[in-house]
Amino acid sequence: MPWLLISLLAAVTATLAVGWIVDQALQRTAARHPAAPVWPLLRRCRIPLQLTVVSALLIAAKPLQRVFHLKRGDGAQHLLLLFLLASLGWLTVRVVAAVLEALLSRYETRIEDPARVQRVHTQICMLRRVVSALIVVVTVAVMLLTFSAMRAIGASLLASAGIIGIVAGIAAQSTLGNFFAGLQIAFGDTVRIGDIVVVDGQQGTVEEITLTYLVVRLWDQRRLIVPVSYFVSRPFENWTRRDPGLLAAVLLHLDHTTPVDELRTALRACLDRHPLWDGTEWALQVTDTTPSTIVVRATMTARTPDDAAQLRFDIREQLIAHLRDEHPHALPRLRTTDG
Repeated sequence: MPWLLISLLAAVTATLAVGWIVDQALQRTAARHPAAPVWPLLRRCRIPLQLTVVSALLIAAKPLQRVFHLKRGDGAQHLLLLFLLASLGWLTVRVVAAVLEALLSRYETRIEDPARVQRVHTQICMLRRVVSALIVVVTVAVMLLTFSAMRAIGASLLASAGIIGIVAGIAAQSTLGNFFAGLQIAFGDTVRIGDIVVVDGQQGTVEEITLTYLVVRLWDQRRLIVPVSYFVSRPFENWTRRDPGLLAAVLLHLDHTTPVDELRTALRACLDRHPLWDGTEWALQVTDTTPSTIVVRATMTARTPDDAAQLRFDIREQLIAHLRDEHPHALPRLRTTDG
C-alpha cells in the first residue's frame, strides 16, 4: 500500500514539475525576447499540458495502473485514453491560438496602416476559428474510433455515406452557405472587424465576424446580428474599406443677403480651432437657391466616421451661432408685402 501511494504522489509531483518547468522556461524566454509575444501567450497552455502529462502517466506507468486497477481493454483505461485525447486536442487548440495571436500582435507593431491591420485581424480571427473547429472534429473522430463498435459498423457507414452526404448537404445548405461566405469575407477583404457599415439603413461598427454570422454594433449600443451570406449576396455601404477618413457636409438655408465670403472665413477659423478636423480638405459653397433662401454647403474631412459626425454637429452649431451674433439678417426670414 505505501508503494502505491508513493507512485501516485510521484505522478502528481511529476505533472506539477513538468508544468512548472515549462512555465519557467517560457517566462525566461519571454524575458530574453520581449519583442516576441508568442512566449507569454504559450503560458496559457499550462493546464492542458499538465492534464495531458498526468493522463499519459496513468496509462503508461505499470505501478500507477495497479493503483487504479487498470487493465488493457477495461473501461477505466479506455476512459483515461479518451481523457488523454481530449487533453491533446485542447492543448493543440491553445497552441494554435497563441501562435496566431502572436503573429497578429507582431504585425500590428510593424504596420501603421489601420486598414491593413483590420484586414489581417479579420483573417486571423477567421483562420483561428476554422483551425479550432477542425482540431475539435479530428479529436472527436479519433475518440470515436477507440470504440470497437464504431470500427465494426464502419463498413456499413461507408456504404451509406453517399446517401447520408446528400441528405446532410440538403439539410445544411444554409449553414454551409454561411460558412463559405464567412471565408469569402475574411479573405476577400469586403468587410473587416472595425469597419463602419450601413446595413438596411442602419449604421454601425463591425464588432465580430464568425463562420456563420456577423455582429454590428449600432450607434445606440444595440447589436445587429446579420448572416454572413448577406454581405456576399446584397449591396451594403462600407465607409472605411480603403480609408477610414470621411468627408462631412453641413447644409444651411440662409437669406440672400448672407455675406458668403465672411462666412467662409468664419468656417476656416472654426475648423482651425476644432481638434477633430484633420486639416486635409474644407470648402464652403453656394449649391442652390430658391425664391426665399440660398443653400450653403460647408464640407470638411475627419479621420474617422465618428469624428466626421461629431465635427458636422459642432460646425453647424458654430456657424449658426456666428450668423446669429454677427449677421442676424442672414438667417432665413419670411417676407410679406402689403397688398
